[in-house]
Amino acid sequence: MDKFSDLLKLDSKKLKEKVNLLRKESLNLRFQKGSGQLEKTARIPLVRKQIARIKTVLNMNLNDKKGK
Repeated sequence: MDKFSDLLKLDSKKLKEKVNLLRKESLNLRFQKGSGQLEKTARIPLVRKQIARIKTVLNMNLNDKKGK
């Protein structure tokens, strides 16, 4: 899991790639939960929070570009 300060150093292309990977992981986790195969149930909220962190950084970058 990346820290917020680490995410601030990445460019928006890499951040968008990370969001896509995490969304795929989230989908897989939900399917595993539905079929009863998920062992680490605590991973689901962690992935959601990580996606939210990345989206926050993306919005901050977008607002910085608009302000300039």
